[in-house]
This record gives sequence, C-alpha cells and structure tokens, in this order.
Amino acid sequence: MRRLYHQTLSPFCRKIRLVLAEKGIEVELREEKPWERRMDFLRLNPAGQVPVLQMDDLTLADSGAIFEFLEETQPDPPLLPKDPAARAEARRLAAWFDDKFQREVTANLLYERVNKKLAKSGYPESERIKAGLKNIRYHLDYIGWLMDHRRWLAGNQMTIADFAAAAHLSCLDYVGDVDWSRNAGVQDWYAKIKSRPAFRSILADLVPGFTPPAHYADLDF
Repeated sequence: MRRLYHQTLSPFCRKIRLVLAEKGIEVELREEKPWERRMDFLRLNPAGQVPVLQMDDLTLADSGAIFEFLEETQPDPPLLPKDPAARAEARRLAAWFDDKFQREVTANLLYERVNKKLAKSGYPESERIKAGLKNIRYHLDYIGWLMDHRRWLAGNQMTIADFAAAAHLSCLDYVGDVDWSRNAGVQDWYAKIKSRPAFRSILADLVPGFTPPAHYADLDF
C-alpha cells in the first residue's frame, strides 16, 4: 500500500507530490482535513499535520523527512546534487521556502483567505493579507536574483529547492496572488518547472468554493 494523506492547497503536500511524480512513484491520494482532528489520522501522525506517506508497513510524516527518505531510497532521478556544497545550498533554499516564505507569505495569504474559510475558523485578517502581499514582492525579487545567476534556484541542476518554491507559488497562484509580470526571470523559471510532467496532477486540482484564474493551468502564461 502506498498512500499519501494530503491537503490540496498545502505547499508541503504539493512538494511531496512533485517529488513522488518526478521519481515515478505512484501513490493513492487521500484528502485529509487536518482541522477535523480525525482520530484515525492522529494515530498515523500525532502532530495532526499533512503530508503523511504510507509506504507498505512504514508511515512517514513531515515533508522534509519524507523527502529525505524518498531521496535515499529512490535516488533516480536525484533531487540533491552530488557535491556537498551544492547539496547544502539546495537544502538551504528548500528550508527558506518552507520556513521564511511560509511564515511571511503563505501563512498570511493562503491560510487567511482559504484555510480559514475551509476550516470555518474565522474571517481573514486584513493586516496579515497586506503583509503577505508586501512580503511576496521581496521573495519574488530574490528568486529573480537567483535566476539571474543560475539555471535553477540552487545551481545548474533542478533540485528540491525548485520543487519547494514551486509548491508554495502554485498554491498562491491558484488564488491569484502572484504577480508574474514583476520579474521575467521568475516567470520563465516557473513556466519551465510548471511544464514538467510531475506538475500535471497539481494543475488539475480544484478546491470547492475557489476557482483558479484562467492562467493557472496554462503552460504558456
């Protein structure tokens, strides 16, 4: 049994879905609503967070730990470079998006506008939304700077850093919060990674009550 418990607009889940698809690992997707605190799900992961990956008799939680397991057990194609310094840079940037970008952008935009509505946990806070819209400009500029100097975010090879960044941006793009016209290099990078076969199932995602913009699934946007 190979099953991924996930939430459609969770960047951490999307990152793992991209990794699984890139490595050609087929899994059953099981939609989970973490705010419901289902006892059966809590038995799998007492933290009550997605993603959770079941691989036969093994249950794995936390997107970082899941990625490292998959990279070690299914190394082809590699999503970490061979060079130790390049590996460190890929991990640094993956952590940048899963920590700094998450706190400054994703939590302020996606969680306020979407997750609160889905979980029926209150109304969006306008100040947090304003902060998220301000912060995303800084992060887009940083991605643009990286792409001025590199082929991919962490260097000449596509790595987990690209999937981590694309996972966050794809969630925000679903709700129309990414200004792709701000930096041509960022748009070109996202178009390149968005065109990969691993992205197909993500671009087909639909969340009840939320309609993505017309360009969301367009590979030539």
